[in-house]
Amino acid sequence: MPASIHRIGVLTGGGDCPGLNAVIRVVTKTAITKLGIEVIGIEDGFLGLIRNRMRPLRMDDVSNILTVGGTILGTTNKADPAHFATGKDDQGRPIFEDVTDRVLEHVADRRLDGIICIGGDGTMSGAAGLIRRGVCCIGVPKTIDNDLMATELTFGFTTAVQTATECIDRIHSTASSHHRVMLVEIMGRNAGWLTLHAGLAGGADVILIPEIPYKLDSICEACLERDRRGKRFTLIAVAEGARPEGGQQVVNKIVHDSPDPVRLGGVSVLLAQQIADRTGLETRATILGHVQRGGTPVAFDRVLASHFGFKAIELVAEGAWGQMVALQRGRITSVPIESVAGRQRQVPLDDPLIAMARAVGTCMGD
Repeated sequence: MPASIHRIGVLTGGGDCPGLNAVIRVVTKTAITKLGIEVIGIEDGFLGLIRNRMRPLRMDDVSNILTVGGTILGTTNKADPAHFATGKDDQGRPIFEDVTDRVLEHVADRRLDGIICIGGDGTMSGAAGLIRRGVCCIGVPKTIDNDLMATELTFGFTTAVQTATECIDRIHSTASSHHRVMLVEIMGRNAGWLTLHAGLAGGADVILIPEIPYKLDSICEACLERDRRGKRFTLIAVAEGARPEGGQQVVNKIVHDSPDPVRLGGVSVLLAQQIADRTGLETRATILGHVQRGGTPVAFDRVLASHFGFKAIELVAEGAWGQMVALQRGRITSVPIESVAGRQRQVPLDDPLIAMARAVGTCMGD
């Protein structure tokens, strides 16, 4: 290990997800017991760096957190040091500034030799910006959306799939009982991984993902065809980022002081009304929302998150800064953070799961 490393920071950025505490735990314990270095917990992601909110993490601080959802450090998706809202103008619009110099001062004050940044594409973009300013960073990929480039899987995804699937199962029984078309709206932003996996696991009759623009006629025909065959209900799994052919995604709101201001949501409600009007079938929509982020991580995510965290400390020991941990071909490796920052991994149209869904008669909306 490079002799210059005495203290590292760790932060969790972006949306919370199951498995974050598992990473914090293994990073802290391994750094202390194997490398003999101090660990500083940075609160609320990059906001903690901007406002100098940090605290030491000791062995007792990370005991008994493996099974706990969320993050003991807190998080935010509104604190990019290069584009941070510092106030409002006369019209109430946010004023953005580059506060990276402030971050550099706090990193120096805390004598941090490097930072482990746990997060998705936004967090990796923020880390890449710090790297360009001379801060040593290592990335650990997390997101329930599974949309981070260069890694086959992110921790948190498997738990979110399980949660969404259980919700679909419950909707399934009430849809059957009331003979309704039931839409279940699932997170994922611009990628359909979560909806595709949960939809298949839950036996959805229609699966709508952002990568395949849907046709209302195709969806309605699928519902009517089931009705004609005596299947008096239809279960539709729809991604929050799904959009009609030639149309736009449904935006729930704009968060003006966020570097990523668009919040998707509500496509299921819109579609439910359109399907009811077109077919005459009773239709309902359920938006799962943040229930998909919470709860105890499943065993697979606990192990994957721990494995990622351990690899991050190995990279620290090697002095291999500027890398993000990744899972490729079933093996834990690393890639440059710069190659991941600001990019999203979508479901390829030739993905075997799409072919399998079509083969069993699932309508993909096209």
